[in-house]
Amino acid sequence: MQERKILGIDVGASGIKGGVVDINSGQLLNERIRLETPDPATPKAMAETFGELVRRHNWSGLVGCGFPSIIKDGVAYSAANISQEWIGTNVVETFSLACGCPVEVLNDADAAGLAEMQFGLGKGEMGTVLLITIGSGLGSALFVDGQLVPNTELGHVFLKNQKKVAEQFASNNARKREDLSWEEWGIRFNEYLENIERVLNPDLILLGGGTSKRFDKYDSYITVRAPVKPAQLLNAAGTVGAAVYAYQQSRK
Repeated sequence: MQERKILGIDVGASGIKGGVVDINSGQLLNERIRLETPDPATPKAMAETFGELVRRHNWSGLVGCGFPSIIKDGVAYSAANISQEWIGTNVVETFSLACGCPVEVLNDADAAGLAEMQFGLGKGEMGTVLLITIGSGLGSALFVDGQLVPNTELGHVFLKNQKKVAEQFASNNARKREDLSWEEWGIRFNEYLENIERVLNPDLILLGGGTSKRFDKYDSYITVRAPVKPAQLLNAAGTVGAAVYAYQQSRK
């Protein structure tokens, strides 16, 4: 099978990471390059960093991008842990101009989910599969019988018992900010999953983002009915999924 290579970029609140992906296998073909997300994370500043990352790859082809926002027709409708100036901004146009390449953009958690459903533990899974990315916030990607339900924002559900939004209570940022032990944080995260399970009743819950690599530290505190597993692609999922999405869009 002919190798198809696309540059995938995962834009996060703390770092912007990119790597060249073989979209047939889901394998990264180089070491990912990471640049710090500018602070404040305005469209102008982030576009400059995005362009620099593409140039460091000496890349001139199609680019896929996972971005921390609700994305519809290339436009950002929310701004999770980045500048509110992004709301209403056309991300596709902004990043395409910055790097001189065609860019396809989707929600960052949706990108991670696409990768995991195509190359990871979600492959072939029917029913309702939910991926939660744990990082600066809580991202979510929902699949029903293998089909993506785009732009779910389940990290922003309001936890009535805690009187706060979920990612303010159970994200990795919350763990660090409040200096929580893994047990304390694991109990919090389980409470969040219980709220989600009560509404969605998923058949499988997968965990992505950096904290998924530490699953052994908190798995004993997870008591929801659905199986909960760390995503196979771990923190590379967003990069891989962004490339896969760009390829899919190019075939339409």
